[in-house]
Amino acid sequence: MKKYFISLVVFVIMLCGCTGNKIAKSMNDYREIDIRNLRESAGRLIGEDWTLITAGDSTNFNTMTASWGTLGHLWNRHVAIVFVRPQRYTFEFMENGDYFTLSFFEMEKYRPALQLLGTKSGRDGDKVSEAGLTPLATPYGVSFGEANMIIECKKIYSEFLNPKSFIDTTIIDKVYPQKDFHKMYVGEILGVWRR
Repeated sequence: MKKYFISLVVFVIMLCGCTGNKIAKSMNDYREIDIRNLRESAGRLIGEDWTLITAGDSTNFNTMTASWGTLGHLWNRHVAIVFVRPQRYTFEFMENGDYFTLSFFEMEKYRPALQLLGTKSGRDGDKVSEAGLTPLATPYGVSFGEANMIIECKKIYSEFLNPKSFIDTTIIDKVYPQKDFHKMYVGEILGVWRR
């Protein structure tokens, strides 16, 4: 009986893709809203409060904190535009998958978690558990049960920033002294979920 119970626990952990993490809350805690009804500015949501960019699926994903990016309208589609440096572990997941999520939190409560997720690499261990967040499978990817808003995106364009295209070249010296230019990802917004 003990052997059966241990096998069952291992199976459930593998099924959830949450090795070492708490079991995720259900998407039933969220309601879908129309992106056109979003009243917060991207400058505050991303630039001040930060977001988590997450790519992959419930069995294998990585997340990183971002304070650069925007939400808008491009090519007759609602889009999110995010930037990821090639040395970030999340970059591999962004390159290999079709979807990504942006997760937003009650900022002062989760600022320490987002700071940790922005400074530690998922290559080195389970930083999501260390941050105290609960992975949550969404229709197209992964977010976190503690998020108060989730935006799901499908990649429709990506390109490395071109140093020759900078009009204000002082940005290169300040932000890219190592010449490790971000890759820009434009994602069509497929869904916006709020608690």
